[in-house]
Amino acid sequence: MEPAAPITPAPRHTPCAGEPEPIFVGRDLRKIYVTGDVEVRALDGVNLDLAAGELIVLLGASGSGKSTLLNNLGGLDVPTSGTLTYRGRDLTQADEAALTAFRRDAVGFVFQFYNLIPSLTARENVALITEIARDPMTPEEALALVELGDRMDHFPSQMSGGQQQRVAIARAIAKRPEVLLCDEPTGALDVKTGITVLEAIERVNEELGTLTVIITHNVVLSEMADRVIHLSDGRISHIEKNSQRRPVRSLSW
Repeated sequence: MEPAAPITPAPRHTPCAGEPEPIFVGRDLRKIYVTGDVEVRALDGVNLDLAAGELIVLLGASGSGKSTLLNNLGGLDVPTSGTLTYRGRDLTQADEAALTAFRRDAVGFVFQFYNLIPSLTARENVALITEIARDPMTPEEALALVELGDRMDHFPSQMSGGQQQRVAIARAIAKRPEVLLCDEPTGALDVKTGITVLEAIERVNEELGTLTVIITHNVVLSEMADRVIHLSDGRISHIEKNSQRRPVRSLSW
């Protein structure tokens, strides 16, 4: 098998004085879907910089472009136009082999539904990633980080929804990704269980320094973030910066 083609270098972005250097730089990002005579602008001129170690919350109504933006950041899709660079490499010009390598090495995904393999234990579900990653932590280390050290040999059917989601987080972060992308990670959970899951994500962000982006409809969660990016009709309407993050446990729904 031939090695993945390298992602094309892009012009280097220079941050303003006092700002952390971004690892993602998006400029005039547009994503257009065409069905027959209907054109949908899922992204319509998005500009953003995301720095290492940040915890970002994406807020917006359904159809505002949140998931499309997340998919572009994760290399699951590419913009119709504009530029999106990751550490100076142009993702918009990358071929599928390079995007696959980017997803495998740099990005962890957590979705609303856990996507665990029911016939495998928690440890074995996480091992699916550690066996192919370049410098992984062990399944035991990853599960301990989300406080499931005592449930490693349980099957998904023997675990609650919150525990299954924490297994999914452990699986996503076992490769030590620089980027963790979470699409409604608590959408299928009750409030109490959702807090436990968000605490696990918060812990990963703090202890591993992983850039973490969370899609949510819950405005309250904006207080746990460094920055809150509000989207509407495929555009960023405004960005809020919190002077101090609030711990998830202190938030009130």
